[in-house]
Amino acid sequence: MTKMTRIALAALAVMGATTAMAQSSVTLYGRINTTVERQKIGDQSNTVMQDNNSRWGIRGTEDLGGGLKAGFILESGFKSDTGAGSAAGGMTFGRQSELNLSGNFGMVRLGNFFPESYFASADYVSMHNHDTGPSSDALYQDPNWMGASAGGQGGAGGVGTTNKVAYRTPSMSGFWAEGSVSLHEKAAGTANKNGYDLAANYAAGPLHLGAAYSNWNSNWQASLRGLYSFGAVTLGAYYQRNDETFAGSRNNFRLSAMYAMGASEFHANVGRANSWSNISNSSATQYTLGYNYNLSKRTKLYGYYTRVNNSTNAFYGLNAADKGKDFSSFALGVRHNF
Repeated sequence: MTKMTRIALAALAVMGATTAMAQSSVTLYGRINTTVERQKIGDQSNTVMQDNNSRWGIRGTEDLGGGLKAGFILESGFKSDTGAGSAAGGMTFGRQSELNLSGNFGMVRLGNFFPESYFASADYVSMHNHDTGPSSDALYQDPNWMGASAGGQGGAGGVGTTNKVAYRTPSMSGFWAEGSVSLHEKAAGTANKNGYDLAANYAAGPLHLGAAYSNWNSNWQASLRGLYSFGAVTLGAYYQRNDETFAGSRNNFRLSAMYAMGASEFHANVGRANSWSNISNSSATQYTLGYNYNLSKRTKLYGYYTRVNNSTNAFYGLNAADKGKDFSSFALGVRHNF
């Protein structure tokens, strides 16, 4: 075998290996987000180390040819302050366990994942800490818990995250949408009704718009969201309407703003939830002031002050035993993405 032949065969082997690697990939990812906080519930104050929804996960894709791809996501939450798994049974893939198939037709998703309506509204405008930890949006009514809601807490039922089938459209000139059904697997009882979720998103330059609707057992929520950037300033807002069998109806809105200057970000947001029509004095207001300093694209130092003012029959951000109490926290933290 000539030297030239050996070189040619080696080059072909490298090309083949490169092609195989391009066809399939697996990535480890996550975030660790920890704060030290001075929290106050009613008249009681406490200094705590607080996890802010830390997580880790594995995602992968396989190129099947012809534009068709298979993918998966496995994601687990953990407590960064103690190292414990966030689920009662330890570290599980309770945050997300999804298998999907995508192509020119869009994407079909199967498994366990959050309703897209959440990402199209509350999550999108929560810019200061990405809607995590004690400063997260306490007033948004999560579609996972529709049906037995009062003061921000939920009961059995709702859209849920598990046993889901979803379809996502391709992106068309900045527009895409997703619809899903949560199969509650048809055992006896109203808690086993299917849940339905729809979300639509549009992005064109500095303008980002969204709309969402969820329905479970005659309980529903709908929301509209907008976000606009001009220069160093980004403004966001959403409006949510709920109508539920137990609590009745209510309106909820949030306004948020960010000013970026070099590595620094200055944040402010305020939200208001009106009283449920069947629960008097159940309104609440939340506001947050925050500062982020980005050490890199993956790591930031930050601080914030957040406060939730609850009416007599509200307990947003708290447990039912703390009904009518206010909550506040001053926090300093570090967030790292990998």
